Amino acid sequence: MLGKCIKKASSIGQTMRFSSGDIRRVTLIPGDGIGPEISAAVQKIFEAANAPIAWDPVDVTPVKGRDGVFRIPNRCIELMHENKVGLKGPLETPIGKGHRSLNLAIVPGVVQSIKLITETASRNVASFAFEYARQNGRKVVTAVHKANIMRQSDGLFLSICREQAALYPDIKFKEAYLDTVCLNMVQDPSQYDVLVMPNLYGDILSDLCAGLVGGLGVTPSGNIGKEAAVFESVHGTAPDIAGQDKANPTALLLSAVMMLRYMNLPQHAARIEKAVFDAIADGRAKTGDLGGSGTCSSFTADVCARVKDLA
Repeated sequence: MLGKCIKKASSIGQTMRFSSGDIRRVTLIPGDGIGPEISAAVQKIFEAANAPIAWDPVDVTPVKGRDGVFRIPNRCIELMHENKVGLKGPLETPIGKGHRSLNLAIVPGVVQSIKLITETASRNVASFAFEYARQNGRKVVTAVHKANIMRQSDGLFLSICREQAALYPDIKFKEAYLDTVCLNMVQDPSQYDVLVMPNLYGDILSDLCAGLVGGLGVTPSGNIGKEAAVFESVHGTAPDIAGQDKANPTALLLSAVMMLRYMNLPQHAARIEKAVFDAIADGRAKTGDLGGSGTCSSFTADVCARVKDLA
């Protein structure tokens, strides 16, 4: 499904082409709260799998410039430009101070909101969906929309999807209303293969899907652009359990698996993914959010052992 898995996409394919034997540097943003714990877990598992990845950890805590404005440190931006690939843990969202006693008046006849959508962006994400299906052995791409109501915005998106579908005769194309997909997803998600949709629908539907498979603690995601990509867990910082060895590293780990496939390292990705799934199925090391009594450390150790056995 293309929801949180693809927040920003392009028509360039979703795999970086370079020798699988190369050591690749990845910018690592551990994040806040449980972020450092689950990031360390990913690093240990990658080491156990002998994945050809070298990490460049970076702190993204905003720093105050000479002009008094807080910005992300330049080093983080420089590393992303250099490495082109990043793995990001959860980050706290700063809360602004706002304005006191702000009065707002709505004037009739004034445009109050516009839902922006472009042909270029629609074509990019549609092309990405079909390329993803082709490269991953998927057979059907379904465009999710509300063109019956949002006739101009979703109508444009749907027409572009139809145009792109004609370029991929080996991939079956279907269309479905968002509300219908939500109903069917809860009742029988197996009827869908690859879903492509505008950003807002993907943001909502992907969380629904996360609820079907165990929650945000096991849900990976990726932000893929023309020249760079950042993969991240979609859950929050969970400050209530930070530093207590209770965090589930699965979401960030599976995001890292997506990263490996993007970097043309499918064998390493498959080994780690199988080890994770086997550990969860076994149940002995499951963390509390999945109904188990395991810790972040015990789950990590279990996955490491399974990865080595699969070598």
